Amino acid sequence: MNEQLALLPGRLLAHLELTLVALLVGTGVSVPLGVLVSRARRLEQPVLAVASVIQTVPGLALLAFMVPALAAIGAPSIGYLPALIGLVLYSVLPVLRNTVVGLASVDPALIEAADGVGMTPGQRLRRVELPLAMPVIVAGVRTATVWTVGTATLSTPIGAESLGNYIFTGLQTRNTAAVLVGCAAAAALALVLDGAVRALEVGLRRRRRGLVAASIGAFALLYAITAASIAREALGGGGRTIAVGSKTFTEQYILSRVLAGKIQRDTGLPTEAVESLGSTVAFDALRTGQIDAYVDYSGTLWATVMKRSDLPADRGEVLREVRRYLLEEHGIVVAAALGFENTYTLALRRERAEQIGARTISDLVPAARSMTIGGDYEFFQRAEWKTVEQRYGLAFARQRSMDPSLMYEAARSGEVDVISAFSTDGRIVSYDLRVLEDDRRAIPPYDAVVLASARLAREHPEVVEALRGLDGAIDAARMRQLNVAVDERGQSPAEAAASLLREL
Repeated sequence: MNEQLALLPGRLLAHLELTLVALLVGTGVSVPLGVLVSRARRLEQPVLAVASVIQTVPGLALLAFMVPALAAIGAPSIGYLPALIGLVLYSVLPVLRNTVVGLASVDPALIEAADGVGMTPGQRLRRVELPLAMPVIVAGVRTATVWTVGTATLSTPIGAESLGNYIFTGLQTRNTAAVLVGCAAAAALALVLDGAVRALEVGLRRRRRGLVAASIGAFALLYAITAASIAREALGGGGRTIAVGSKTFTEQYILSRVLAGKIQRDTGLPTEAVESLGSTVAFDALRTGQIDAYVDYSGTLWATVMKRSDLPADRGEVLREVRRYLLEEHGIVVAAALGFENTYTLALRRERAEQIGARTISDLVPAARSMTIGGDYEFFQRAEWKTVEQRYGLAFARQRSMDPSLMYEAARSGEVDVISAFSTDGRIVSYDLRVLEDDRRAIPPYDAVVLASARLAREHPEVVEALRGLDGAIDAARMRQLNVAVDERGQSPAEAAASLLREL
């Protein structure tokens, strides 16, 4: 718990910064837009319809859409910018709708009186309509505030630090303390901001200037803190920090810390973690130089990046082809092959496997039509799964996508019959699962490789040289032990990585 609390100030500040900037921009867009459509009624329905459609898109999907959209125009596609744009879009509807409703609810007699005393339309808006509509508008801001605080926790998979780092990492590593800290901090932040906006709303409705001033003062202080944080990040300097990425499962959290520790120990350069990235997000971030290094797998690169469906007879040939392709096409260096393979595999409870006599995927085919298979978020869209289906003629009664941290428990409890397991996951042994042999070689090899960006190789060749020292340093048994230490014994990824670095 102490380790989690030590991380809280930085993550809470990052979350606050995202939330407040998104609210400021969202309100700055929504209120003028609401005024515009209230003056041009023909625009009201289409504008509100677009805002409503955006609101119906799940928050994670909206944030994830920002990544390819920004990459297409050459803008930074992970981290703060895509998260901010997504949150701004998500905050628009409640403020926009309440602005329209608030202006429409102003007593027509008051508008007529304003016209009667010779006010221009602009004067009438500033002095009569907006002041009267303001409590309703602020109520919309209040709704947007709570939504934005909650949605900001989903910024983690696109590389923006937030309180979501606690939740995503904690779920994957079964660290209840991390999940609780993240949820509690997000709830507390939402309550504090909601209380401040509520005070403003009540003060405006009841014309209590002291309450309005206190609320505005509280927000002024929060925005000052945010501005100071942004300025410090922009002006803070020193040498460039080496950004080490990781995907969304235990092994990746451990290996990212191994890379960071190796870099710091051998070069003395500072590192930062960019955690819980999706597969394609991580690769695109490396390709564009937004992260400097991370661990990927040859099979993922072969099928997803290179779009290859063929499978050479030699495992080493896949690795050689991957090295050549990445260097020639993207300038990315394969700094090391760590020495183990973490491949996708199909697994089921040993008892169930013995009932149907399944030791290979081919043995599973006759029973599959009455079985349910569970996979991680990506598995059923990956080229490897399509190849498995085609090569084996495999068809399950039902497919269920779920968080990787829940798959193994679902298999053990019988919620699903088969899962798309990772071969180095310690829970295969702990939960007494049987791994089925890929007897028709549909799944490519998955050697764990350390990738270094073209920018890192150009600017800091000494870092690439340090990472080369990890070549062949970890075998599958040792990686499985490290995963078990985190998933089953409660070690943190940092502790597991530190133990391996001491051995090295």
